[in-house]
Amino acid sequence: MKLIAVFVHEFSHATACWITGGKVDAIEVYNNEGGVTKYHGGKRCIVIPAGYLGCAFWGMVLVVLSGDRTTSLISACLFLFALVVSLFCAPNRTMILLSVGFCILTVGFILMDRFLFHPLLQYLTLFYGTFIGSFSLYDIYDDLITRTVEGSDAHACHQLIPCCLPRFVGLQFAIVALGFQTVGLYLALVWMTSE
Repeated sequence: MKLIAVFVHEFSHATACWITGGKVDAIEVYNNEGGVTKYHGGKRCIVIPAGYLGCAFWGMVLVVLSGDRTTSLISACLFLFALVVSLFCAPNRTMILLSVGFCILTVGFILMDRFLFHPLLQYLTLFYGTFIGSFSLYDIYDDLITRTVEGSDAHACHQLIPCCLPRFVGLQFAIVALGFQTVGLYLALVWMTSE
């Protein structure tokens, strides 16, 4: 599951690159829970923070959309779409196994939800969202606040804006990620209680 959170992190970098007019050369995830998105072009000031913040954002979206059968199907299809798109971005072996494995798992849950047991897909999307959002908070704390690693996203932000120290960038990321998780939980609870 940690590798899928790393995938969401790297895919968020890729999405920000595409949105800002860049080109993604490769999306890679490694067995050691690391990853890299190789790209050129795009706006670095948007692409760099998109990894940690995108991971927290997509965790929030999956939690919010898990409150309803139709929206959980939509979120599962978005997740499948991201996994399939990543296969066209020169993935490494781990990335291929991860994408194919989670595609099979998610499609299996969609089919079981339709034909066997109703809220099963909602539970899966809630689990995905909760895990990805929680892992993004843990990852920010572990990689950016407790220590600063040369080559991390926070260090790259510090190079772009020298007055923001890497740990301060990590603290900002943590506040935004915690806000995303709080909003996601609130909206999911409101959505579920309205039914």
